[in-house]
Amino acid sequence: MNTVAPPPTFPDSVLVTGGCGYIGSHVVRQLSEAGVRPVVFDNLSTGFRDALIHGEELIVGDLADTEALAAVLTRYPVKTVIHFAASIVAPESVTHPLKFYGNNTRNTLNLLQACIANGVEQFIFSSTAAVYGMPENGVAAEESPLCPINPYGTSKLVSEWMLRDAALAHGMKYAALRYFNVAGADPQTRIGQRTPEATHLIKVACQAALGLRSSCSIYGADYPTPDGTGIRDYIHIEDLASAHLAALRHLERGGENATLNVGYGRGASVREVLAMVKEVSGVDFPIREDARRPGDPAMLVARADRIRGELDWTPRFADLRTIVADAWRWESKLAGS
Repeated sequence: MNTVAPPPTFPDSVLVTGGCGYIGSHVVRQLSEAGVRPVVFDNLSTGFRDALIHGEELIVGDLADTEALAAVLTRYPVKTVIHFAASIVAPESVTHPLKFYGNNTRNTLNLLQACIANGVEQFIFSSTAAVYGMPENGVAAEESPLCPINPYGTSKLVSEWMLRDAALAHGMKYAALRYFNVAGADPQTRIGQRTPEATHLIKVACQAALGLRSSCSIYGADYPTPDGTGIRDYIHIEDLASAHLAALRHLERGGENATLNVGYGRGASVREVLAMVKEVSGVDFPIREDARRPGDPAMLVARADRIRGELDWTPRFADLRTIVADAWRWESKLAGS
């Protein structure tokens, strides 16, 4: 059984689930720097204690432990929950679907039930562009058909539906943010992507440039794209994190419930990304061409106009070179280079 610390002295805490992970830790850092004192709930399965660089409150617990979750929400004056904790590797979801439905969908249900029982007023949900599957022409708008092609996307879509229906029934306000491909690191290299055996392309390529991997693979070079490789909308982690703060401000102002894409509205191919990593690092590392992975669409790019208008969100790091350069500095720091 997890031990819950005494409640903090500050009112109206923001509870962040998965706040020690890659995305969650950047949001927690930005919240702290904005004067908000978040409480973090994380089982540390993929997160790291030292990612909480401002001394934020950490409760080690799992969303499957409903007693521990209820104790946290009973003891802390939580007005808003920001929910990141989830399994995220789409190809893994194809081979281990029940893990994803358990960790993503069932645990979100546990969290929503606890929020409603304890009067949480606002909920910000970490969703994904995988809910769209393979949109027509590879571009997804919020109103595009929802046709996930892997259990990861389905697990998140069902969670979105649960959130929508629970909010309607119980008066809770929410924002669901559908991420596209997150990359980069804190420009000051304080925190970044540290997941063991990560599958994120830019991280893998940087590791190959550092000699930590023998090569970097292209999974599918025969897609119907200009250079045959998959195209994605890469978004800097700092911009993604700031979108969560914009969503929180929106809800605090009494804004309407929102389901929004978070991306830049333009894509880069795998070959373009690898060329940029080689340019930034100055290393011509080996590249392999392997078979396509199950559940990977040829192209997935956001139509991302709505978030700028509804949340008054303006990205600050919206170019591939900046994303790669920040990722390279972080990976170099991790490697001790």
